[in-house]
Amino acid sequence: MAVLLKRLLQSARAPAALGRRVGRREASMGTDPGAAVRVRFAPSPTGFLHLGGLRTALYNYIFAKKHQGSFILRLEDTDQTRLVPGAAENIEDMLEWAGIPPDESPRRGGPVGPYQQSQRLELYARATEALLESGAAYPCFCSPQRLELLKKEALRNHQTPRYDNRCRNLSQGQVAQKLATGPKPAIRFRLDGEAPAFQDLVYGWNRHEVASVEGDPVILKSDGFPTYHLACVVDDHHMGISHVLRGSEWLVSTSKHLLLYQALGWQPPRFAHLPLLLNRDGSKLSKRQGDIFLEHFAAADFLPDALLDIITNCGSGFAENQMGRTLPELITQFDLTRVTCHSALLDLEKLPEFNRLHLCRLVSSETQRRQLVGKLQALVEETFGSQLRDRDVLDPAYVERIILLRQGHICRLQDLVSPAHSYLWTRPAVGRAQLGAISEKVDLIAERVLGLLEGPGMSLTQDVLNGELKKVSEGLEGTKHSNVMQVLRVALSGQRQGPPVAEMMVSLGAKEVRERIQKVLSS
Repeated sequence: MAVLLKRLLQSARAPAALGRRVGRREASMGTDPGAAVRVRFAPSPTGFLHLGGLRTALYNYIFAKKHQGSFILRLEDTDQTRLVPGAAENIEDMLEWAGIPPDESPRRGGPVGPYQQSQRLELYARATEALLESGAAYPCFCSPQRLELLKKEALRNHQTPRYDNRCRNLSQGQVAQKLATGPKPAIRFRLDGEAPAFQDLVYGWNRHEVASVEGDPVILKSDGFPTYHLACVVDDHHMGISHVLRGSEWLVSTSKHLLLYQALGWQPPRFAHLPLLLNRDGSKLSKRQGDIFLEHFAAADFLPDALLDIITNCGSGFAENQMGRTLPELITQFDLTRVTCHSALLDLEKLPEFNRLHLCRLVSSETQRRQLVGKLQALVEETFGSQLRDRDVLDPAYVERIILLRQGHICRLQDLVSPAHSYLWTRPAVGRAQLGAISEKVDLIAERVLGLLEGPGMSLTQDVLNGELKKVSEGLEGTKHSNVMQVLRVALSGQRQGPPVAEMMVSLGAKEVRERIQKVLSS
């Protein structure tokens, strides 16, 4: 900052000569058709990654991959007072968990690093110096107290708060005097002339006359850190960003950014502002909603593909909405021209169904199914621990059989270690009296079923068992088939509700079924 201000004094001119004339030309939004596509996701590590941020990152990722381009993660950490410990690491961790890792990032590095704005201060200083020398920027000595009073006065009068540009016409002597006696100034950008029109790839032609609505914005704070407006322009230029895909809340600021590009003599990227992701009732996603952070979904055992699917399914950018799309399919089908201006309404109550579809897809792949077996083994050990008296339940063949039988009936792998499925891993404590309360013919039912299981060439499939169990019921005069099934269900699981009895028997296997029935009879 000291060097900047020294050069400012050396090159100071009369205020009348500091004016920067801006022509009426429209901002050129074209890029070289042969140039590489480079997009960036630039969150602020003032909080952990949530669904709104994931959606912005995903659209950037699939746009880059569709055009064989690069997806860059840049952390906008210049507001040092609001940084949350661990947020920077969390953002990159969650992008990797979601399956959309950046090509360049603070962790991975890259040719245009550093990828944290707090480590790029020299770049912003040089850009600010160029703007000061051309007269496109000037020092502002207004105190925070004065600025706060201006804001309160505007709000009291029902006006939009704006800086009154008090410092833009200070003389060379006044600047020198204030530099010698006062605190370090901020640097403001001079909003002169008409803002250029630009063609947003989603919202079409836009022009926002920022000069008439707001005062000259601060671009470099007195502590030497840039504001968003300067930092994003400088970084996008030096990182060779070809397209900026960001939230629609930045649409109004784009004209201001184009004026900065113009003042610095740089070609701007193309802009596409994405409509907001909202709750089902139309309210904004809030960071105070604990269940919108990706860590919540990862901990709850939801699949990354299910999240990517639901946040694209509820919006636009595709020819049609369909459940069950994988990331490669999203990349192939994505079309930026199909993104509309309408906000996307996210119904998280549908997430379990999305997850069920993607879980079934994983089960159908032998390679993926082996990975699911390993995950379920770990979940069983974690959930039941010392209750696992029989370690055979961790046998890969048994665990795989459970997954295959229950696919389509569960939404998450974690559901298989819920209380409803505990009978698969531990033997229930069932007393004979419990079965006697269901039917007086417990002994006869048990005898017939045990005989059925010991029969020669008995094929333990659901279809065969259903037929044989029906015959057992028909052979017991005065006993309903439902009562027979209830006796077996309680004997095998200790529960009155659950999967079909035939499926339970196939899951547990003939040996375990016999032992559980015999155990109840002897109790």
